[in-house]
Amino acid sequence: MAPADAVGVVEVYLGLGSNRDPERHIAAGFEALGEAFGAVDCSPVYRSPAVGFAGADFLNAVARIRTDWTVGTLKAWLTRLENAHGRDRSQPKFSDRSLDIDILLHGDKVGEYDGLMLPRAEILDYAHVLRPLADLAPGLRHPVNGLRMDELWRDFDGDRSLQAMTDDQ
Repeated sequence: MAPADAVGVVEVYLGLGSNRDPERHIAAGFEALGEAFGAVDCSPVYRSPAVGFAGADFLNAVARIRTDWTVGTLKAWLTRLENAHGRDRSQPKFSDRSLDIDILLHGDKVGEYDGLMLPRAEILDYAHVLRPLADLAPGLRHPVNGLRMDELWRDFDGDRSLQAMTDDQ
């Protein structure tokens, strides 16, 4: 049943990351998304160095779901999911994470919604966000600059330190 503040079904792109038992937490994140939203489209998973602090490498991926939940409802649900997987919110912004799930895009929304700026700026800033998004939805257009995700990745001039994960790694 949809929450009372439903908005109509939209595609939502979520960035998942973990550097604490990351294989288990990323898999659990995808599983929980599937249980809540049905079909989940998943990007490849990438290993990347920690950003902003000295820590273990992260595993990162992007998921596409379809939902009629508002940004605020989804954000609250994701926070509960992260907390259920041991997310420690007392740590600095750049620190180890058991499970981190960020709303990257919520339909074509641009601006601040329930305290969250959309589209997420990290799409254009970090390879570990842009590359899996471009893999999953190469023809998707960025709602601000109008460029396709594959074009943004092709022209990305930031640090591209990523390693594609395969089933045998």
